[in-house]
Amino acid sequence: MSQTEFDAAIERTLIAIEDALDECEWDIDYERADAVLTLTLEDNGSQVILSRQTANLELWVAARSGGYHLSFENPGWKCTTTGEDLPALLDRVLTEQQGEPVSLNLDR
Repeated sequence: MSQTEFDAAIERTLIAIEDALDECEWDIDYERADAVLTLTLEDNGSQVILSRQTANLELWVAARSGGYHLSFENPGWKCTTTGEDLPALLDRVLTEQQGEPVSLNLDR
């Protein structure tokens, strides 16, 4: 994957997450600074942070349960340690931090 393809994939992914959050039934605020997207669960103030790691061509997710590195495998991002795709990983960590089932309904 070239740097240009990587940057485009990150941008598409972050926009898709923002769109899903706008439609989500949970009160999850988000703030974006360049290629860092911070999700804040309003019920308890906990955060999940997604960030671009250009040197590794990875997307990193930081959550209470740990840090996750995802590489792009067509058609999407896959965690290098758990094997989860990004939608499953985000739903899991948000559910763990919310204490109730959360689904962003991202395309899988």
